[in-house]
Amino acid sequence: MKLVDIESVETGQILGKTIFSSNGTVLLSKGVQLTVYMISTLKRIGVTTVYIDNPMYRDISIDEVLSDETKRAVIHQMSEMFEALRSGKSFNSKAVSQTVDEMLEDVMKNQNLLIQLSDIRTADNAMFLHAMNVCMISSLLGLNMGLNMLQLKELAIGALLHDLGKLGAPEVQEGRMHHSWRGFELLKNKREYSLLIAHVAFQHHEAIDGSGAPRGLTGDDIHTYAKIAAVANAYDNMIYASGEGRSLMPHEACEELNAMSGTKLDHEVLVHFMRIVSIYPNGISVRLSNRQTGVVVGQHRGLPGRPIVRVIDKEGDEAVGYAEVDLAQNPTMFIESVLS
Repeated sequence: MKLVDIESVETGQILGKTIFSSNGTVLLSKGVQLTVYMISTLKRIGVTTVYIDNPMYRDISIDEVLSDETKRAVIHQMSEMFEALRSGKSFNSKAVSQTVDEMLEDVMKNQNLLIQLSDIRTADNAMFLHAMNVCMISSLLGLNMGLNMLQLKELAIGALLHDLGKLGAPEVQEGRMHHSWRGFELLKNKREYSLLIAHVAFQHHEAIDGSGAPRGLTGDDIHTYAKIAAVANAYDNMIYASGEGRSLMPHEACEELNAMSGTKLDHEVLVHFMRIVSIYPNGISVRLSNRQTGVVVGQHRGLPGRPIVRVIDKEGDEAVGYAEVDLAQNPTMFIESVLS
């Protein structure tokens, strides 16, 4: 499959990756033939890119840390929890904990995979997918940084619930009105959770240099869990443009994160993050330094910037074959630009 801008999708093309609704059910299944109505609906609900099944790239897969089954469970649980809080009720701490256990099981099983964020985001599911991604990335980081299982569980729950305070929060957030403070107040009263879980929500917008919110903490005053969640939160926000500006490609986001090392974000956490993120994920189109264009089809753990690229041989407009260029084996060749 290949990642394609929604404006370039044509009627009759085959969807390469399932799209989930805001309650965890399937909105459109992988393998469906796209119609004019489907494409129009995807645009209307805020989808900007989709994965398309292409005969030349049919064998390209994205090895993901979380299974579709786990993703559905997480999105469904988040939907139920947010609905309860909107109704003024308490959420089910035990159910959230069980969902996190399922996520950690996937993370432990797939800990050698590189991070590739490929889920298609809509206006309705964006908050839930963001929480899921921050939890997944934080858990992988914690695992690579040597946290034990108890610490991983605390970190994962805190990361999944890091934006809990946004429910009902005002647009302008200062002091005790900041969503980080509101999230802390909600979580600290959960007897089933340790206070450290609440501090992930409390401190994930603090910055190493003291310029963060809500309290302007610096350095060691910020808990390690929060430093980890801050990196995961920043990366997912950049990839999906949850703030102002355009969505960044992974290589651009990594450059932005590195520029924040030691000021906004913790240097040690970033070092570990750069070892486990796919800078050029499978399915994206790239131009190589020899001016050939192709699609990324494979990764090397430990060498995230040197993927395997499939270059298509054409006669006119017809594809007649392909060759794969392993950049790990071709040190003088590099990716010049990303095309999608």
